Amino acid sequence: MAVLPIVEIPDPRLRLVSKPVETIDDTTRAFVADMIDTMYAANGIGLAAIQVGVESRILVIDLQADEDEAGKPIRAPHAYINPEILEVSDETESYNEGCLSIPEQYAEVERPRTCRVRWQDETGISHEETLDGLLSTCMQHEIDHLNGVLFIDHISRLKRQMLLKKLDKQRKIG
Repeated sequence: MAVLPIVEIPDPRLRLVSKPVETIDDTTRAFVADMIDTMYAANGIGLAAIQVGVESRILVIDLQADEDEAGKPIRAPHAYINPEILEVSDETESYNEGCLSIPEQYAEVERPRTCRVRWQDETGISHEETLDGLLSTCMQHEIDHLNGVLFIDHISRLKRQMLLKKLDKQRKIG
């Protein structure tokens, strides 16, 4: 498959609301495979289609939480097509989030601890599940992308400005 170029801030495409996927076919599945390759190549745990410039409601996640006997992460990628959050918990949790579209920048973001999500897999089968922990955080982060929202939109304006200045400085050096 292929590693796709990742769209980075301030590209205006990151603010677009992605369109639902009408047909799940071989083209969709090939694109999902490319997204997974791109996510791994960038050392990410999640990627939304808009982050590679495609305005479709598709995201991939692999938390790589387990390791094999040699200590290498066991890959178990999942594709979520047309995901939607049905409900969230009142209880919140804070996580130090980063984003492939805002390279090497991190901030504490508070989100609902659990979320109930409905989506389709690559075969078109619908699923519904309540997620918690890092998977819940990652799912909310990636669905935000599909809605034109970035993790930095969840932090204070001052913290956001500092993070963006740091990113500009990093880009000038690198």
